Amino acid sequence: MFRDIATIVADKCVNPETKRPYTVILIERAMKDIHYSVNTNKSTKQQALEVIKQLKEKMKIERAHMRLRFILPVNEGKKLKEKLKPLIKVIESEDYNQQLEIVCLIDPGCFREIDELIQKETKGKGSLEVLNLKDVEEGDEKFE
Repeated sequence: MFRDIATIVADKCVNPETKRPYTVILIERAMKDIHYSVNTNKSTKQQALEVIKQLKEKMKIERAHMRLRFILPVNEGKKLKEKLKPLIKVIESEDYNQQLEIVCLIDPGCFREIDELIQKETKGKGSLEVLNLKDVEEGDEKFE
């Protein structure tokens, strides 16, 4: 169960400076350093989210961002964008054609709140599409 928790943490998290994922072995070592003990009454995912909070205090770690695309009606889109701004980490692109289209990065913990806000404010006319569950850098690091 200890290894399962470490695997979930490694899968969900990145180094915020490099946007690269951590290895399971490194997460296991960090969990041992903070003296984390497994609770058999809780699910591994629930414990992994707790471990992430504890590891944030000891090392540079954060949840990998999700990449989303919103398609909103133009008339409600501008008002809704202002309400969504505090929940969005980075806006990658905006397009005003017949509809407002926004591609952005968010913290995975805000997904449900954003989805409910879009459905409520646009009365079902707006849509939310997950483009990428986790935004991470892949491949070898390049040195210059």
